[in-house]
Amino acid sequence: MEKLTEEEKVHEHYTKCHSYKEFENTKEKLNSYYNTLKQLLLPYQSASTGLFSCDNVAFVRDNIYCATAVWALYLAYQRIDDDNGRRYELEHSAVKCMRGILFCYMQQVDNVEKFKANQAAENAFHCCYDARTGATMGDDVNHLQLDIVALFILYTVQMIESGLQIIYNTDEVAFMQNLIFYLERSYRTSDFGLWGRGSKYNNGSVELHGSSVGAAKAVLESVNGFNLFGKCKGAPWSTLWVDMDAHNRNRTCLDSLLPQESKSKSVDAAQLPMISFPFFAVDQEELRQVTLQHIKKQLEGRYGMKRFRGDGYKTVVEDTTRKYYEPAEIKYFQGIECEWPIFFIYLKIDGLITGDHVQAEKYADKLDFVLKKNKRGFKLVPRFYYVTAESIKQERAKNGSTYRKSSFELPDENPIFLWGQALYLISELLREKLILPKDIDPIKRYIPLPERQKVSMRYSTVDSFVGDTVVQISPVVESKKMVDILSAYGFSAQTMDDVAPIEIWSSQELQSLCSQLGRHKKLGLSGRPNRPIGVLGTSKVYRIQGKTVVCFPLEFDTGDFYMAYDINMLIENLLFSLQFVARYWRMPRRPLFVFLIHRSILEGDRMEPILQVLSHFKQGLWNGVKVQLGRIQNFVASSVIETIDCVYPKQDDFESTLLSMHKSALDRTPSNQDLTMLLGKDNKYFYLKLQNDNNEQEMQLALALCKRPLGEIITKLFNFKSGYALTIILEEVLRRRSLSFDMDRGTCRALLNSINQWAGRKKLWSLVRYTAGLCRKIVNSLAPSISAVLIRDKYISLGVFGCKEHVVNNPLPPGELADLLYDICSANDIRDTCVQQELILHLGQAINKYPKRFDNILQIRVGWLAYAMRIYLSKDNSDCCVDDAPQNQENVHVFLREGTTDIANLSPSKLKNLLLEVFSVNLDTEMCCLKKKQIFGALNRSPPNFYSKVWLVLERSSAGLMINGQQIHQQPYLSDMSENEVTWCVKVEELFIINKRPEFQYLIKETLAIIATMLERNDELYFKSSVDVDQIADKAIKLYESSRTHDYDADQKKLDLIGQFCSLPTGEVILFITRSIVQTFLDDGINFRSVNECTTS
Repeated sequence: MEKLTEEEKVHEHYTKCHSYKEFENTKEKLNSYYNTLKQLLLPYQSASTGLFSCDNVAFVRDNIYCATAVWALYLAYQRIDDDNGRRYELEHSAVKCMRGILFCYMQQVDNVEKFKANQAAENAFHCCYDARTGATMGDDVNHLQLDIVALFILYTVQMIESGLQIIYNTDEVAFMQNLIFYLERSYRTSDFGLWGRGSKYNNGSVELHGSSVGAAKAVLESVNGFNLFGKCKGAPWSTLWVDMDAHNRNRTCLDSLLPQESKSKSVDAAQLPMISFPFFAVDQEELRQVTLQHIKKQLEGRYGMKRFRGDGYKTVVEDTTRKYYEPAEIKYFQGIECEWPIFFIYLKIDGLITGDHVQAEKYADKLDFVLKKNKRGFKLVPRFYYVTAESIKQERAKNGSTYRKSSFELPDENPIFLWGQALYLISELLREKLILPKDIDPIKRYIPLPERQKVSMRYSTVDSFVGDTVVQISPVVESKKMVDILSAYGFSAQTMDDVAPIEIWSSQELQSLCSQLGRHKKLGLSGRPNRPIGVLGTSKVYRIQGKTVVCFPLEFDTGDFYMAYDINMLIENLLFSLQFVARYWRMPRRPLFVFLIHRSILEGDRMEPILQVLSHFKQGLWNGVKVQLGRIQNFVASSVIETIDCVYPKQDDFESTLLSMHKSALDRTPSNQDLTMLLGKDNKYFYLKLQNDNNEQEMQLALALCKRPLGEIITKLFNFKSGYALTIILEEVLRRRSLSFDMDRGTCRALLNSINQWAGRKKLWSLVRYTAGLCRKIVNSLAPSISAVLIRDKYISLGVFGCKEHVVNNPLPPGELADLLYDICSANDIRDTCVQQELILHLGQAINKYPKRFDNILQIRVGWLAYAMRIYLSKDNSDCCVDDAPQNQENVHVFLREGTTDIANLSPSKLKNLLLEVFSVNLDTEMCCLKKKQIFGALNRSPPNFYSKVWLVLERSSAGLMINGQQIHQQPYLSDMSENEVTWCVKVEELFIINKRPEFQYLIKETLAIIATMLERNDELYFKSSVDVDQIADKAIKLYESSRTHDYDADQKKLDLIGQFCSLPTGEVILFITRSIVQTFLDDGINFRSVNECTTS
């Protein structure tokens, strides 16, 4: 053995000593934190349930953070070998707490089923339980807090990934899968938020919270494909499955909400755990920083962060005898809100994890100032600091100028703030480098998006990869003959047989399969709710019971709705789907898009557009989307493969269920029947020999026949050849009987369907919509389209222009939507039920693709949108005042005839293009002023910064405003809200949801904007009396009337006075309105807020 030199011996000795000292130092620190844990947290853990509580009320959020702190120390002890059994103790203490929460949740298994069907507060999991028994508690607590469930799932996954065993059997796996379904619709579920108070007004109302949506989004992208039994221990059925389209909706909703927290709270400290530790939910670093700075600027104080502006919790002026506040009560809390030190800890952790050491040190120093010490010298985190009664006046005069007392000085306060104490321990372990970010976040959520690596799991997972997605496209046709036809044009395609043994399913079949996920008979869990699978979900390859399955998207699974008859609409939907996939794909491999081509698509003039699309595919680029054309077999290896082996043990009937569920997808879509429709019953056949001509004589005979007895109507029905006449007669039969009424040669529904298909191929769109409406047809993807609008913070109202409307501010189930549409629209014009369905579909696509076109529009009134489109179709000013949809049956029959101009006569693709053109109308559009105002009014479009302008006018009007005959006073709005608050915008919008002429509605908005401009330029002016905006607009119109000459435009003579005024150039309208406002000031007496403030230059 080679001898060491003297220098090497010294170096070796120093290294050994240094390592030993470092080990002893680490061990000493760990033992110190262990003693802290034993004194401050573990004494409060129940021996029976494992839950933490100071007063027997165990709050789930507190418990998760306590378990996390214990787990964090366990991770730190893994760095040393000589732990005296402490690592084992800490590990199982954390597991016991998490399983205690799981036990409490599983006692409320019925709530999971109820909540999946109806996301109502009474169906939610409780947020607190009895610490000794696990029984539900807190009847006076608002329990619907989605972020708590998300936090539990997140840390269950984090701890399992680190090696802990929390989930033990199939019952618990099924339950955890249903918790995912519980969270999937967070993007559309209003809850009480992290503070359990709902809106900032604390009046019992719920609202959509960005912190809740973000928490759900983070969890959904973290757990997909995660094995709950741990690495290399689980089976296929112990993995979690997530709907990627649901995740994408949550992500879109979060991006649209931030930096605001909710409608009533422009900023909230609850956003900190969402944008930073532990959820790290925001993908865009710029948006994260904007939100973070927003929180610091508005909420940071000397002692901590205010929860939100106007928070009255635990202030000395709060009336604790009432659960909820009175209107305008929050004005008493402004400026004296309690400050919570716990958010300094969050910011300290954020700095330590992100590497911002300046931020970490800054908030560590701030914490030192606010921490208290108990008799044993342990540092305690106060829950909050409050302003004393003696200091309220001074604090309101100058924020941060007074001494505050800690919550520990209140008689009813617990000795330990468990949530804060646990979080502080985690922060100290990170600061001392006893644990690293990768230890406390093993699934790597803390890594910034551009650097985030794919988390290593057994099955597929959401990757944060954002790149230049190439969409793989495989055309699939019905027969070899179609393969030969396409081959003659140089394009390859496959049939179902060609792709065997790979199976091709429809999205509805995949939806039926996924309903088996989480299904558990013993627990009474029904599995995944019957929700559509979106295009992201159908762009994956599935391994199902040893089979390889690919799916075609929902748009090809048209059922019996008529949209597929319009080839241009089919192509536009195809393009939208491909653009959507290319933009929102977040997986490491490529999407596989199955392009299903029916034989009817390749008939007549429908073939050429399809060949052009295939030509673009072959070139590899279509409207900015990179594509690759090829065979399914060649694409499987480069596609995302999702394994769905959801067969839990002892569920042997799954295979038979799968087989009975799986039919040929093509057989369930409209077949290419002959133009002569064949129907039959009991081997008795007849033919409807329909003709394209609109026979006036048959129409009159049909109207006359409708007044005869039913037997005579049925006898003579089949003598008619006109599709229009037959529809009129069948409508009468339907009115007297039902759709299932059998007339020996077929039911009423079957005959109407025959006419519908015939009219679709003849492109008689008014008749198509009329027969579809009579059959009460409903399109598959209606509910997702409404969700696409709602997650952009817009509302939709359904109904006919000039009639009663129903506001939809939360997505509705498809069946409920269908009933609502048919109840509201069918009495006016049955075609409107179909037109509005189409418009909703187009709105869902347009708001994703062209969000800027919806600027300054808060509520979309679908019936009024249809009116705006009719206005746009009109040729000149004289046509601007169009009639509404027909009001009786005979008028509908007039519209059915050829040559009439109405949106119901347009093809679906032309209707969509018209909608996009209408939303493109702006102030610079070449169009008569009257038509422009009518369109703006019907679209509910407001001038820029409109709501802040109304706020300014209300501030300067001590007696309030009168808008559209509705009085709005200064209080409680000025004290409770802010000018940029969504709740304020909604309140203003409510003043315009009345059935007045659209152009006059927009004129009122213009008037308010002009008043605000005058007040902005004259700070000293204010209104002494109530400002009647309608009256100011009416005065302006009268001023115009008195000033006009007799030689005005001939077209204007056809209009009434309001129409004439609205058709004036913008400059003239502003002039008359300004004169009217000045006259109002003079009539009221010119009022100045403070003459001394006026200066001359």
